[in-house]
Amino acid sequence: MKILLATQKPFAAAAVKGIREIVEAAGHELALLEKYTDQSEFVAAVADADAIIVRSDKVTAEVVEAAKKLKIVVRAGAGYDNLDLEACKSHNVVAMNTPGQNSNAVAELAIALMIFMARTQFTPATGSEIQGKTLGIQAFGNVGRLVGAKAAALGMKVKAIDPFLTAEKIREGGAEPATDLKALYSSCDYVSIHIPATPQTVGSIGYDLITSMPKGATLVNTARKEVIDEAGLEKALEERTDLKYVTDVAPDNMDALRLKFGTRVFATPKKMGAQTAEANVNAGLAAARQICDFFATGCTRFQL
Repeated sequence: MKILLATQKPFAAAAVKGIREIVEAAGHELALLEKYTDQSEFVAAVADADAIIVRSDKVTAEVVEAAKKLKIVVRAGAGYDNLDLEACKSHNVVAMNTPGQNSNAVAELAIALMIFMARTQFTPATGSEIQGKTLGIQAFGNVGRLVGAKAAALGMKVKAIDPFLTAEKIREGGAEPATDLKALYSSCDYVSIHIPATPQTVGSIGYDLITSMPKGATLVNTARKEVIDEAGLEKALEERTDLKYVTDVAPDNMDALRLKFGTRVFATPKKMGAQTAEANVNAGLAAARQICDFFATGCTRFQL
């Protein structure tokens, strides 16, 4: 089988080496498409691929249609909004992600962003400590639990909410369950967002939730920019001059936010949650193993 590694933003060399070893040991062929500059190059490269590994590359309906031999596509990472799942389903292509492989990297970044904002973006101004503060975690999955554990180790009180977990499960994960979103936001000095971008969550975090946060609170987003109502965020920051927003996914109105609010807002230059050598390797190798397992045994454990 031919497995195409299509990465506009390439994996680290160590990851590519490991992926190749896994693929070739299983008797398959690995093809590389790296640093391509136009989607048409991706579309052309999939023509004879039996499987595809991507990072943030867009597996659109056009890509799936062009890949006549395609049987499986794996997103090396947790988020999968770059995969057209309906197109995959209609063409009998199995779509997977690699949950948990980038989790620690994202969790460490979330904690780093909290400290960065608490210390006024490392300017000479007097900052504050996160010890003793209350952290609310919206979605208590792989990343959320790690953020909670790290925050607790730093002396923070941790609360969480997750529609897919019982209060008992949240307590087992080391957090106090919140009754609802408003209760979480209104009782926490920091709220860290870890929800996916779905029809139910897009634009769901806006003015009402943000302005319910306590005085001096900070909203931390290492999830997806689409979950934020950007107009609502801007209005909230205008009315509540004590609030802060820090994100790994710059909103479309980031320039306006930065101009208006200075060090009360910050966005990383690009999405950096999974940008560690360890996460890079972990996600890539997991994707390769999942594809080889699928071809060997039909395993669809992480099918979306």
